[in-house]
Amino acid sequence: MSRATDLLTELVRADTVGAREGGLARRCAEILEKAGLDGRLVEWSAEGREQYVARTGGATPLTFTGHLDTVPATPADWTADPWAADVDGDRMVGRGTSDMKSGVAALVEAVADHAARAHDCRGVQVVLTAGEETGCTGALALPRETLALGGPLVVAEPTRNALVPGHKGAHWMHLTATGKAAHGSAPELGDNAAVKVARAAVALHDFDGWPEGVTANVGVLRGGVQTNVVPDAGEIYLDIRSVPSAQGDAIRDVVRSVVGDAVRVEDHVVLPPVDTDTSHAFVGLVGEALGAAGLDGAPVETARYFTDASALIPLLSDHATTPTVVLGPGEPEQCHVADEWCSLARVDEAVAVYGELLDRWCTGR
Repeated sequence: MSRATDLLTELVRADTVGAREGGLARRCAEILEKAGLDGRLVEWSAEGREQYVARTGGATPLTFTGHLDTVPATPADWTADPWAADVDGDRMVGRGTSDMKSGVAALVEAVADHAARAHDCRGVQVVLTAGEETGCTGALALPRETLALGGPLVVAEPTRNALVPGHKGAHWMHLTATGKAAHGSAPELGDNAAVKVARAAVALHDFDGWPEGVTANVGVLRGGVQTNVVPDAGEIYLDIRSVPSAQGDAIRDVVRSVVGDAVRVEDHVVLPPVDTDTSHAFVGLVGEALGAAGLDGAPVETARYFTDASALIPLLSDHATTPTVVLGPGEPEQCHVADEWCSLARVDEAVAVYGELLDRWCTGR
């Protein structure tokens, strides 16, 4: 196996389900700093959840980013150990293989190789985050002074090495209802808040009037404390995926009209969509790098998921116009599923593409 796939094995064997990302940040730091990058661990949240920023070269670097956390895995649902990094032919199976430790491994190895070669480096920056899977909470907490500003951004999230010029936003909302508690044998004396949120959940699930491209999912539904008590409180966490033409107040107003006055609607996480014009010179540069590596360099449709780009773009630019592409070796359909896998050949392809892009970035080709 290659150095990138060896690193991927190490990353997958570390359980970073909402914790312990700092250990992997330190491992990546060893590789990058040995190659000559100047790096810094950034304390965040709890012990063991450090993030990492490293750079070399010019003051306005090309930034690569990836997150080190994963969603949970239930071993009983898998046919293999989620943290064993088992390999079957070209496929490595494990939690985080596609989302997105394969992208992290590829970018770390590509940047390290680039930095280790003597040349006049225009600038490259690596940002490895924690807490992406819980709403980009790590990236949102990064102090701006830790970052070099002004350059374009590559997000190594799973695209099967296709050039994706943007992604949907995330508008997560917290919906609550209140009622009146009563004994379960006398429900007429109470006001059942669980029923209110249940009706709201069904209404949201069945609603078909969302603006084009917008999706909604009732991710959490809670109400009640025990069987023989009429619930006096209930809540929903709603996951809306927004698009540039429908976001913010417009989406919130739709939700309020669907659930009615009995349910209160508040923002929980708001991450804007990312949309880079396909005619932008940086998109063209990425396309050329893909072509030089023998892959299709044509942009494809916007990704349905969100990424840390939503949080990083305002930090990297005073004008929120950072040209951004999503480009990584993982399989988009493998995100968050049992028996998640990635193609090892695509990991090596990504290393080659990132290397081509960095060379072209530095030489101005």
